[in-house]
Amino acid sequence: AMLRAGGNAADAAIASASVLNVTEPASTGVGGDCFALYFDARTKQVSALNGSGRAPMALTLSDLRSQGYQSIPERSPHAVTVPGAVAGWHDLLKRHGTMTLREVLVDAIHYARDGYPVHPVFGAAWGATEGFLRQSIHTEDYLPDGRAPKVGQVVRLPGLANTLQAIAEDGPEAFYSGFVAEAIISTLQRLGSVMTHEDLRQHRSTWGDGISTNYRGIEVFEHPPNGQGLAALQALNIASGWDLGSMAWESPERLHLMVEAMRLAFADARQYIADMDTNPTPVKALLSAEYAAQRRGLVSAEK
Repeated sequence: AMLRAGGNAADAAIASASVLNVTEPASTGVGGDCFALYFDARTKQVSALNGSGRAPMALTLSDLRSQGYQSIPERSPHAVTVPGAVAGWHDLLKRHGTMTLREVLVDAIHYARDGYPVHPVFGAAWGATEGFLRQSIHTEDYLPDGRAPKVGQVVRLPGLANTLQAIAEDGPEAFYSGFVAEAIISTLQRLGSVMTHEDLRQHRSTWGDGISTNYRGIEVFEHPPNGQGLAALQALNIASGWDLGSMAWESPERLHLMVEAMRLAFADARQYIADMDTNPTPVKALLSAEYAAQRRGLVSAEK
């Protein structure tokens, strides 16, 4: 719809992400982050937008350890970082888009307010999280009639519709201040988070260059850390030492090598990827041919 209306890839991507926020509420959306790689056909340059949020300023390692944490549980309030998606959407449109937030959020607002049928894949996931949603606060919209919706059931999300409408009308300020920010902070602090309004107000996206590797003559770009794209590039480097193209598409040998390349890359991602400002990732070393050969040597390629 955005492309038919004269928009470009940036406009369409944000429209798609915002609709997915409605139809797959736990997948992409205003409560999370935004990463974007944008290829400018005119300049032939790839730019990387980092729209991920930081941890609250008041959250310290010593405080976490004093509370007995060795790691942060997935559903702990301390696992919640400042949501960067809305600022990222705005900044991508400002630099590369041709439309406004008001224009690209039209369909997302429509589906949230007027309803959409739950599709099979996300319907199963929705049912699996019913218990968690029932025990959590402010989840009424996501449990119509007190239950996770069934596949094909038409669901309306009026709270999300109001949030998206406010963003469409007033931009990121409607999210990082005002009634949305108040809802975020009051809810998180009630659960034990130390996030404040100042954390939301201070959030900014950052721009940089992509990282890349050459896989058999094709240059592949990813977003640099703290994004996870480094893992994909490492897996390609490891896999480049095998002639995967000569193997049958679903052969056990081919699948085995691809899985092992990805496993090794994910192991490095868990070890090294962090905030580049505080814990720089050795990207050049991890993408070197020598390191790829070393990792490849850990894989048995015998039939």
